Amino acid sequence: MNLANWLHRSALTRPDHTALLHGNRQVETYQGFAARAARLARLLEDRGVAPGDRVAIWMGNHPDYLIGLFAVWWAGGIAVPVNAKLHPHEAAWIVQHSESHIVLSDADHSTLLAAVVSVEVLDIRQAAIAGSSQARPSPQPRGQDDLAWIFYTSGTTGTPKGAMLSHGNLVAMSLAYLADVDDVQHDDCMIYAAPLSHGAGLYSLVHVLRGARHCVPLSGGFDGAEVLELACSLDRASLFAAPTMVHRMTEAVLQGAGDGQGLKTVIYGGGPMYQADLAKAMQVLGPRFTQIYGQGETPMTITVLTTSDHGSFNEPGPQIATVGRPHSVVDVRVTLDGELVPPGTPGEIEVRGPTVMQGYWNDDVAGAGSLRNGWLLTGDIGEMNAAGYLTLTDRSKDVIISGGSNIYPREVEEVLLTHPDIREASVIGLPDPEWGEIVVAIIVAEGEVPNLEKELDRLCCDSIARFKRPKRYVRLPDLPKNNYGKILKTELRRMVS
Repeated sequence: MNLANWLHRSALTRPDHTALLHGNRQVETYQGFAARAARLARLLEDRGVAPGDRVAIWMGNHPDYLIGLFAVWWAGGIAVPVNAKLHPHEAAWIVQHSESHIVLSDADHSTLLAAVVSVEVLDIRQAAIAGSSQARPSPQPRGQDDLAWIFYTSGTTGTPKGAMLSHGNLVAMSLAYLADVDDVQHDDCMIYAAPLSHGAGLYSLVHVLRGARHCVPLSGGFDGAEVLELACSLDRASLFAAPTMVHRMTEAVLQGAGDGQGLKTVIYGGGPMYQADLAKAMQVLGPRFTQIYGQGETPMTITVLTTSDHGSFNEPGPQIATVGRPHSVVDVRVTLDGELVPPGTPGEIEVRGPTVMQGYWNDDVAGAGSLRNGWLLTGDIGEMNAAGYLTLTDRSKDVIISGGSNIYPREVEEVLLTHPDIREASVIGLPDPEWGEIVVAIIVAEGEVPNLEKELDRLCCDSIARFKRPKRYVRLPDLPKNNYGKILKTELRRMVS
């Protein structure tokens, strides 16, 4: 089952339907999308790419990205999407580690990478012009266990690892989207404001299957006002957004950039969505939100908090503080030392099912440490209630052990963010000779607020156990984040230690 067959099918059934948009402008119909992918696939074959060979993609968001992605599969290759904002040496490491045969890139990236890798780097637009007019008539046959995508982790806590995802993994992920997240129709439109090298690109699959529209903003990234304008003009628009993007879109509405008209679904994930931010977003944009919890090792498919689970902004659902229930294609459990724990008890979240990776590329040791008897050990801490809703507490590496007691940073962060003058907050543990670790809160405040630390102390003492309150507060103008909006706690520890 080759994922490129979905593009081939949509091109046959809806040849003249709009497929790719750059801003409001149509770039390709489905017939044109498939034809360009097929021609690029033949060019890759002419360059020696055979089924099972890796092809890296290092470029910014652009409609050509989707053409390149499906061309790799059309030729039977394995896509290795690389974060466009990495340093060339970081990108080169992934190219070399994945043993990529060739790199598809753009004008902004190809020269930078060509200087530091030994494999050929093709500017995808120049390749389209110079390539053969011949096309591979249909996608190479591939089995469900054949690899389709090697997903490299962000590497914020160490060397990136390449999660091996098969065609079968991504088919199951896509069908779970239809079953649990959103029933995509051909007149829907997916806006790619988040990086196509990660979650947003994975969601292109189900939209190709349904023959829907794909829009890349002219900015190539996220701008709240731009997204709101596109949604209004295109209608039935959805997007995948990090929590920070949801916050920025909410602020754009409050500043008069639009009201969310034309937005169908906003799928958020990739980091903690704090209740205060979510309540504000729902009040401003309405009941358009769905939350997914997943990892690169089981992409977008651990749990889902549906739009109906969210309730309305007047009456939020009681489960709004959770990350939802398990997706329909996986089993999820919570364990402590490998044993199941009762409902309401924190433990490590484990998942198994057809979306779980096959292992890590060229890293059997890391794979053996993450996969146990078919279960993926996520490294996340959470608890599941009797109704099956999972509350995500923290990464296991972020748990603070102070005086022998476990403290989960997120519950402290939730309290701090209820203060009206706190814009951002992140809680970490730092070594302490007496307590083992102490709780340190790094905060971003709105202006100079007198007696802020005392107010935060009182707020914490009113809401959580006294031993959980921060022993130290550090003010910063901004919190360090990667380009997906995730706060870099490793960097914070370095900055404030």
